[in-house]
Amino acid sequence: MAEDFYNLLGVARNASEAEIKAAFRKLAMKYHPDRNPGNKEAEEKFRKINSAYEALSDPKKRQVYDQYGEAGLSGGGGFPGGEAFAGSGVDMSEMFGDVFEQLFSGGGGRGRGRGGPRHGADLKYEIDISLEDAFRGMKFPLHFDRVEACPVCKGTGAKDGSSLKRCPTCRGMGRVQFSQGFFSMTQTCPDCGGEGQREEKP
Repeated sequence: MAEDFYNLLGVARNASEAEIKAAFRKLAMKYHPDRNPGNKEAEEKFRKINSAYEALSDPKKRQVYDQYGEAGLSGGGGFPGGEAFAGSGVDMSEMFGDVFEQLFSGGGGRGRGRGGPRHGADLKYEIDISLEDAFRGMKFPLHFDRVEACPVCKGTGAKDGSSLKRCPTCRGMGRVQFSQGFFSMTQTCPDCGGEGQREEKP
């Protein structure tokens, strides 16, 4: 199983470019083959941290890695001609987003469904504090907007007294299949947005 690039460099997933660069330099000095002649273990470690830094120091590659892991960087781990896209400036997530979503979502191609959990966007706030405040422990109020379910329809989108019915386009699967040449692909259902259900009376 491939090692996590962030773990390899010893940085958090929200680490800045400067933190990633500093961590890489420190590890590269430690494991460089010139400093460890004949040490195969150090050589392998150096190769791995190099790969990790190459991916995480490039914002586009980092975005692909965060979404799809190492398979996304190598062109999808098995897609014909996928290697040609790696490092070419082509946005893999745009080209193969639906394919990766189907393969790696763990949902077997089904839509998430209205009751399923939805991972929200990460929020990052930077604040300058003194060393004394850090030592004593301080609390700072933060204000941010969040999305809540509509109190009228309880987030279903259906008029009060009506119900949800299975989407006739995707037959409740949340995804539709189409063919292009000899490729057969699936994508999110355009009528129900991948929910697999539609409002009887919106």
